Amino acid sequence: MSRLIYTLIFTLLMPVILVRLFVRARKAPAYGKNWWQRFGVFNGPKKINGKQGGIWFHTVSVGEFIAAAPLIEQTMHAFPDELITITTTTPTGSEQVRQRFSQYIGKQVFHVYLPYDLPWFLYGFLYKVQPRLLVILETELWPNLIHCAHKIGCYTMLVNARLSEKSAKGYGKVSGLTSSMLNKLDVLAVQNKTDGQRFLGLGMKEERMLVTGSIKFDLTISSDLVAQGKAIRQSWGETRPVVIVASTHHGEDVIALDAYSQLKKTHPQLLMILVPRHPERFDGVADLIEQQKFMLARRSLHNTSSEIDVFLLDSMGELMPFLAASDVCVMGGSFVENGGHNPLEPAALSIPVLMGKSQVNFALICQQLEQAGGLKTVSAEGLVDQLDIWFKQPEIAQAAGHAAQQVVAQNRGAKQKVFELIEEKIKKA
Repeated sequence: MSRLIYTLIFTLLMPVILVRLFVRARKAPAYGKNWWQRFGVFNGPKKINGKQGGIWFHTVSVGEFIAAAPLIEQTMHAFPDELITITTTTPTGSEQVRQRFSQYIGKQVFHVYLPYDLPWFLYGFLYKVQPRLLVILETELWPNLIHCAHKIGCYTMLVNARLSEKSAKGYGKVSGLTSSMLNKLDVLAVQNKTDGQRFLGLGMKEERMLVTGSIKFDLTISSDLVAQGKAIRQSWGETRPVVIVASTHHGEDVIALDAYSQLKKTHPQLLMILVPRHPERFDGVADLIEQQKFMLARRSLHNTSSEIDVFLLDSMGELMPFLAASDVCVMGGSFVENGGHNPLEPAALSIPVLMGKSQVNFALICQQLEQAGGLKTVSAEGLVDQLDIWFKQPEIAQAAGHAAQQVVAQNRGAKQKVFELIEEKIKKA
């Protein structure tokens, strides 16, 4: 009954959802592309060796897809005769899929948007794709998605799962809906015991749950990536100190530019890389930079030089090489109430990290990095002081970066555990 009430409410809200989608598309045109896929309207995938179905990965957006990509690649290589379907819900996530798997799309990989969480849209999707295994990343808990997959006999895993205390309280307010949904999962692979206890408290069966750790620790840092970072650094001048402010949200760009303005007084050669999280903000952030009279270069214009003050990374999918070109990373989404973004990407490159107090999305990871000395939590006001210390004493920053990298190295292995769950199911199917 609770799922039926949820479905009715979702249906009644569809006009509002549609208006929001088209309003957003006016600000960010990418939201207007392939919008019909969100209603289950698309041409189905081609069969591979006469077989349909295969393995379906759902990764909501950029962060989840980047974390899942090595797992997806391992699965593809292990099962070359299986169709791999990848769904996302955001244009930025979709673009990442298309970039990473461009040579496979239309062959072994099929990519569309996940339909809205209503049975008539989802059943249309499932009829065309016919997956045998659904792998959901993190906490994309959609009641009808899980119900419909379960009903057609699709084995369903929620992997790399996490659940904050706040989210657990929210799910607890609709306990009947939540418990029913969790009991339709065949496997729950959770990041840590604390989050696991929260899932158990919401009705997840213990025999279907296991703790695997976070696959986000299983980052691959290639020598090519390091070489790209070095080449970028050389184009600016290797002796210049570089701070990257990554994945910023509205309000954080001003904080970063104010800090940069103060730091330039004592570190005149300092260069800042500014990376807005969402493409629709690129031009607005460029305007902010120019208003402060800083010499600006934009990645999209390829106009960099050794004389610039601020480099605006206004492209998608290129964060890692620019992290590799930096001395220090300030991670966005943490100086506003957004929960923070992934500090493991700079950590894996031995780059020390500064974050604001909003860290709920990566609470345990941030705690591990901070305890090791690879991450420091600072206020907006304290940002300048800590950066000043690290730039005056680079050996301290380098030690912090090494400590961060050690945390990543010590926690690898979750990807293989999750892959073995996938492998076991596919071989039995």
